Amino acid sequence: MFKQSAQHIGTFYAGTYPGPIPLRPALPGSLHCDVLIIGGGFSGLHTALRLSLAGKRVVLLEASRLAWAASGRNGGQALLGWSCDMPPLEKELGQARTLELWNSMRWAAEEIRELPERHGFDIDYRPGSLWAAVQPRRVGQLREAQHEAEEKWGYAEMRFIDREEMCEWIDSPRYLAALYDPQAGHLNPLKLAQGLAGAIERAGGRIFEQSQVLDYLETADGFVARTDKGEVRSDQLVLACNAYVDRLDPQLSSRLLPVGSYQVATVPLTPELAHSLLPRNSCVIDNQFVPDYFRLTPDHRLLFGGGCTYLGGIPKDVASATRPYLERAFPQLRGVEFEFAWGGHIDVSMKRTPDIGRQGQRYWLQGFSGHGVLPTLAGARAVADALLGDERLLKLYQGIDNPRFPGGSLLAAPLEAAGKAWYRLRDVI
Repeated sequence: MFKQSAQHIGTFYAGTYPGPIPLRPALPGSLHCDVLIIGGGFSGLHTALRLSLAGKRVVLLEASRLAWAASGRNGGQALLGWSCDMPPLEKELGQARTLELWNSMRWAAEEIRELPERHGFDIDYRPGSLWAAVQPRRVGQLREAQHEAEEKWGYAEMRFIDREEMCEWIDSPRYLAALYDPQAGHLNPLKLAQGLAGAIERAGGRIFEQSQVLDYLETADGFVARTDKGEVRSDQLVLACNAYVDRLDPQLSSRLLPVGSYQVATVPLTPELAHSLLPRNSCVIDNQFVPDYFRLTPDHRLLFGGGCTYLGGIPKDVASATRPYLERAFPQLRGVEFEFAWGGHIDVSMKRTPDIGRQGQRYWLQGFSGHGVLPTLAGARAVADALLGDERLLKLYQGIDNPRFPGGSLLAAPLEAAGKAWYRLRDVI
């Protein structure tokens, strides 16, 4: 039986949270604000903080608990870039505008390190990430990515790690080479979400949990959003629901496919064993189509994810589904006990490109496609800046075409699953 938390879904983050997870009240009645934000994940929280600090009257409504979904369940890897990588963005925007987006990502990497210190909370941040190859033909992809980063995006920080040196970074025979990025890192996402929430409230923003928005209506002077216990009238609206936008906005929902993702956390290992697995304590993600990703926690566990489901569900036995991937990477952990095993859904766009934009006074952030710790911060900056009068960054995102998934709500998932199966087969071959 895996540990659960009465406070939150039973992740490692909730199960080891230092003290009770703060509980915010449900919306008690009718309110009016400048900006209503629907969704209490990273996208909504980062946007709310920037607007509250700028003096806007902000209300944030969350259907469950803050960071209940992907923002509180993810692997905690703060990686520069987007799930789609750079070529699709350059194809849509051209090199000059893509460079502007990349520079905003570099800003996000710096901001995620400085923001907790600025607002007085801790996120267990550790620097360094490895993007690793497990197939010879994918080693060249790392070299190409390093060259492209230097030549096109002015980013020379990444270091190539060859096979002879890999043992100093990962104690596994599986990995052939890697790119080390010192500007990336890993962190505790639930601590980040709760830290952001506290900072929002200190800046005057209001947060309500267990306040699912049933519908919203655009009126002549703004928006009205209804919950089962009240309503909020606002001048402007931000939809930050991601994989859970569902029926609230069918237009946005049609551009997303909720994909199941899952991971485990081992029992605490001895410090010596934990250090031997990842001697430099970098987080790791490989460059397969469906990657394995893992890192150490401060209490010496291995947190490991691998595999995903495109047909809506999560494996009934996440531990059994994940164990083969973990033991493939680290044979020395064969039979290791798992203390936590959990899953959730990520918001995948068809091209894995971010879907961030506006229509009138309605703004949205979604489509982070399983790669959202830094992209949500960069996207929130673009939306918040636009709400405050500077649309420069938001216009870059609006230049990215995010089509609907073919087949509608009935066929999109099976079609995507078939495509994923082909790419996974190609990885194996």
